[in-house]
Amino acid sequence: MTHTQYRSPLAERYASTAMLTLWSPQTRHGLWRRLWLALAESQRALGVAIPEEALAQMGAHLDDIDFDAVATYEARFKHDVMAHVHAFGDRAPAARGVIHLGATSCFVTDNGDLLQMRQGLTLLQSRLVSVLRALADFAERWRDEPTLGYTHLQAAQLTTVGKRATLWMQDLVLDLRDLEHRLATLPLRGVKGTTGTQASFLELFGGDHARVRRLDALVCERMGVPASMPVSGQTYTRKLDAQILDVLDGIAASAAKLASDVRMLQAFGEIEEPFGKDQIGSSAMAYKRNPMKCERINSLARFIRSVAGTANETHGVQYFERTLDDSAIRRLVLPEAFLATDATLILLAAVVRGLEVHPARIRARIAEELPFMATESLLVQAVQAGGDRQEAHEVIRRHSIAAARAMKDEGRPNDLLQRLAGDPDFPVDATAMGAALEPSRFIGRAAAQVDDFLAEVVRPLLAEHTEPTTAADEVRV
Repeated sequence: MTHTQYRSPLAERYASTAMLTLWSPQTRHGLWRRLWLALAESQRALGVAIPEEALAQMGAHLDDIDFDAVATYEARFKHDVMAHVHAFGDRAPAARGVIHLGATSCFVTDNGDLLQMRQGLTLLQSRLVSVLRALADFAERWRDEPTLGYTHLQAAQLTTVGKRATLWMQDLVLDLRDLEHRLATLPLRGVKGTTGTQASFLELFGGDHARVRRLDALVCERMGVPASMPVSGQTYTRKLDAQILDVLDGIAASAAKLASDVRMLQAFGEIEEPFGKDQIGSSAMAYKRNPMKCERINSLARFIRSVAGTANETHGVQYFERTLDDSAIRRLVLPEAFLATDATLILLAAVVRGLEVHPARIRARIAEELPFMATESLLVQAVQAGGDRQEAHEVIRRHSIAAARAMKDEGRPNDLLQRLAGDPDFPVDATAMGAALEPSRFIGRAAAQVDDFLAEVVRPLLAEHTEPTTAADEVRV
């Protein structure tokens, strides 16, 4: 490895070997050769005079790509696809005259990109499922652990640790269904010719429209995809790129939301992301335990969201049958968006699997706020004890303000109940007031909602996917 030239941090630091392999030149151009073979096989099946030996040689040399020869040809021709045509012809000389017959460059570039994105979505699907499995276990374990809820970033009615996890899961379930829809409906460009009219193939088959249509279908079948785009220009509509990157954008947003919540919970001391035995949080402050994984998730998610929006911008300027200003940006954006999403989900799975919950700290924070939340119940008890509702309300209001002021200005604990117990105008005794502060009284159906959501939504969804047979990808620095 050279240290004198720039290298992508996504490749070196974050993304998995599987995703890096998928977007490698070897995979990309191996798909091109498979497309050329599928085209030739389909043409021969429909009556074009292509020798069997040509197909045999093509099939025998799908992956032994001489990239040095390709570079030499490209320097000469200034055309990447034709460089690969000639390099493939060197390996399969019997097929030299029929490779790429009737096709335009986009036959391999566009169909190849769609095949790579299909495989990329499949890999991200497995990553999402892994995160959901870990979150389901976490939610089930902490289903009934009361914790402060927050609205407007202010303490609000209690929820449970497990119920909060279902909010994260709900987002990811929606992302998974969105991904699965795109995967199920993603077509190939197919065999469409130079401007999408299939003119070259119509000439090849002597004006036989039926055989041209059958050629399109046969190539898709051989590449394992149910259908092609019904119509195209020279390229498939770049709206497909926008739809696919929108899925990645959604995953990034969900991951960022979860990571942001964990970062704040870690600041409160309630929940922390995993921290390695020898991990260093700060070069100067040795005690620091920073949420670096969640921070990295937020950072990568911001990158994904920034590049995802370029797809629609590109689509909007593809004048008529195509322009070439889509080429450079797609070479950058498509692989990088998939690599970054892959890295984000690997990090997210590692965070969720290793979340550390600190119940004592959670309960201490509840104790600071719960007396205020119990005032509505105390008001009812005061009336049931024979008091006047409006008078009791005023007593509670006055003491609540005083207790809150003492907490903020003097650092005192919340002593609202002691203040009320010492006020002769408040008719509820201390024992009854203490019973009102049991946290489980304030979580509503949170625990039951966890059970329902897991049973009715998450577990059936997970049952659609097999458990991974290999170890989880290691989080890279």
